[in-house]
Amino acid sequence: MEISAAGRLEVRITAADVGKRVSVRSLIEHGPSGEKFSDTLGVLTSWDNGVLRITRKSGESVRVAESALVAGKVVPAAPARRRGPAASYGELARVAARGWRPVESERLGEWELRAAAGFTRRANSVLPLGDPGLPLDDALTAVRRWYAARGLPAYVQTATGAEGTQELLCAELERRGWVREVTAELWTGGLASVADLGDGTSGVLLSRDADEAWLARYRRKGVSEVALRVLGGGFPGAPAPGEPSVWFATVPGEPGAEAPAAIGRCVVDGRWAGFAAVEVDPARRREGLATAVMAALAARALEEGASAAWLQVETDNEGGRALYDRLGFAPHHAYHHYRAPEEPVSEGSAPDSSAPVGDGAS
Repeated sequence: MEISAAGRLEVRITAADVGKRVSVRSLIEHGPSGEKFSDTLGVLTSWDNGVLRITRKSGESVRVAESALVAGKVVPAAPARRRGPAASYGELARVAARGWRPVESERLGEWELRAAAGFTRRANSVLPLGDPGLPLDDALTAVRRWYAARGLPAYVQTATGAEGTQELLCAELERRGWVREVTAELWTGGLASVADLGDGTSGVLLSRDADEAWLARYRRKGVSEVALRVLGGGFPGAPAPGEPSVWFATVPGEPGAEAPAAIGRCVVDGRWAGFAAVEVDPARRREGLATAVMAALAARALEEGASAAWLQVETDNEGGRALYDRLGFAPHHAYHHYRAPEEPVSEGSAPDSSAPVGDGAS
């Protein structure tokens, strides 16, 4: 906190610092164990009517009464990362989007509207990387119309906790009644260290396509043709030049088993390899199968020129988070899906925007 030359705590932030990362201390009443102060670190997203609103890295929004402020200061936009490859939020957001493509997408300014018949929120939400080219209320109305025309709820995917993330947009969505339904984190790590964990005897099979055996272990049952297109990156088999390279890993089960013992998916895109759908038969857990799957996929990604890795994990997935921590991954930023409020959308055509940027086909 800010301490003056006289040794007193001082408030050195004002409403002009909205949008900056701040650290504040405030008085609290009836705190646990007699505590009198609360410390909050995050982005100052508003300062209205005597109340500060600060969005933490996790996406949690904290309200602090101006009258309760004891100290406060602006702090650097993002702390130095202690491990993992260096990357900006924008770079990771784009590579993650390329690794989980929708079947239909359209531009609204610098926003990308994505749809895939409802298969996963990531493929059926807006990726707002920049200016939509319209006032926010008009942009959100256009978004809701676009998804309504496809029989889908409107979602906006935002991020918090790194330089260049969207705490201010999160706050604006919440003011308008949009509801945060899911929070997850994107983690990054070194690729070679994961590949080094393979012992060459794990029996992991790699394929360009998700076959029936792989799908039998995949937790999303009843996978449709749309889902297969998303999983396959929009194209079966080997990718076209410049397109991400998709691999599926399978550890066969015991003879007569209905599904493999373990599966995984990896997308190689430039220097990045993205892991997803790492799943293990509950009866075969703690045998190192998840590590074996990731090691085999990492080795193939290294062969294709990747050097860094990313993955997404939900905040309540304790087992996955423990595994990825052991493998050398660390959180880079949190991301959230905001759902539009349950209000009628006026009839009208989809937004007048540029031509579709691609339907996921090669």
